[in-house]
Amino acid sequence: MTSSCPLSVSEISHHFGAQRVLDAISLTLNQGEIFGLIGLNGIGKTTLLKIILGLLRPDAGSVTLFGEPSHQASARRHLAYLPEKFNPSKYMTGKEYIALAHRYYHLPYDHEKGRAEAESLGLNPDALDRRIASYSKGMGQKTGLIAALMLNTPLIILDEPMSGLDPMARIQLKARLQKARAQGQTILFSSHILADIEEICDRIAIIHDAQFRYVGTTHEFQTRYRDISLEHAFLSIIGATV
Repeated sequence: MTSSCPLSVSEISHHFGAQRVLDAISLTLNQGEIFGLIGLNGIGKTTLLKIILGLLRPDAGSVTLFGEPSHQASARRHLAYLPEKFNPSKYMTGKEYIALAHRYYHLPYDHEKGRAEAESLGLNPDALDRRIASYSKGMGQKTGLIAALMLNTPLIILDEPMSGLDPMARIQLKARLQKARAQGQTILFSSHILADIEEICDRIAIIHDAQFRYVGTTHEFQTRYRDISLEHAFLSIIGATV
């Protein structure tokens, strides 16, 4: 496990044409924390994650992963990523996809460990021997999560990981992320499901109108808004009414 700062985002700005999406965003993650990125759909969460991953070049600012510039391949070997729109080849079996993910990291795939990981997320381990074409959306999502978690990287980045999961699977995933944190791994994930964020995150960042409106613990955030629910505190900070 590397000891350098897992992630440092410094003054990141980005536009799509005339639309400002990110404006001087800065963020530092600590080792062994779960950090939640909150925002409305289409507000810039995925754009920020893509910049962190080196998939998108920002207009200004810089990102380092464990002390290295994020555009360097050597920096990205320390992280695993699951995109919001996860669409593996439907002709592969779940086992083949997970094994392929391991090969990208030059790691052997242990099928028995894969079955145990599947069970921890509520996926019938026998499903890994079937083609992904036969999977439901939730089963496909769990397969992507299995691959990301099995790689045992010091940093895990998940874009809307609860998407397509039923309530039981969400509970199981939260327990699995807490286990990863206990092992010293750092998790950054985006979500608009505030109850999930509140339950497991050490810190959160709320993004709105291209900037962070809050960075800190959920407890501090709710206290600032007189201990109202996280949902109502979120609406207050973005200036929305119901």
